[in-house]
Amino acid sequence: LGGSGDGVGASDMADEVVSEIREKGGIAIANKASVSDPAGAKSIIDDAVAEFGTVDILVNNAGILRDKTFKKMPLDDWDIVLDVHLNGTAYVTHAVWPLMYEKNYGRIVMTSSTSGIYGNFGQSNYGAAKMGMLGLMNVLAMEGRSKNINVNVLSPAAATRLINTIPGREVDLDNPDPMSHPKLVTPAVLLMCSEDGPTGKVIQAGNGRFSTAAVFNNEDLEFGADVTYEDLLAKKDQLLDMSDATEGWTWRTEMMKKAAEQKD
Repeated sequence: LGGSGDGVGASDMADEVVSEIREKGGIAIANKASVSDPAGAKSIIDDAVAEFGTVDILVNNAGILRDKTFKKMPLDDWDIVLDVHLNGTAYVTHAVWPLMYEKNYGRIVMTSSTSGIYGNFGQSNYGAAKMGMLGLMNVLAMEGRSKNINVNVLSPAAATRLINTIPGREVDLDNPDPMSHPKLVTPAVLLMCSEDGPTGKVIQAGNGRFSTAAVFNNEDLEFGADVTYEDLLAKKDQLLDMSDATEGWTWRTEMMKKAAEQKD
């Protein structure tokens, strides 16, 4: 929560956040390793265990920006954003997973963005990394369910240091708009980290608003083994019509239900 804006990990901001927490009566330590380094990610968990004895909750929040249109983007800018956001989330989660698995408890939050869920011009690297978190969350929510490990995604909107790196979107962090204050995201994080929180969900939070985002699927078009491009083209409008869409993948759900019935 107090890392640097350039992705290297070491930053006086981490110490400032620790001081602020302690001044308000909390307990905190800083780790200045980069989440994009597997050893550094592991050291974050190791330091937490050494100081507090265990880890019950992990909030993956490290992030940087390297905004450019895809045509103008150097691949180095692609790599570093994917490394910090997606790989960093995977590395720290991978480090804590055995601990949570063994003790049969854990709450994990991955910080995504509407740039990944819906797209945002000039953020192909950031959007790809943030959407990748949804795929990771979907699988880990399944794998962690039997071990009481809840895994969710947060898509926040707030005035932060990261926003101040975007030209034209600078904000006064000392006197932010009350409705854009990061504290308005906090209730969603607390819900996802609570005993009775959900798992496998994407919660959007910001400006005093909260909602759930999900993937929807319309009814399958069923063809035989001799289906052709012309067959599909003739049904294009029906294929793209989402008016009857429901959450989830209908065909997969039916197959899983049939498999469960056969198992019973």
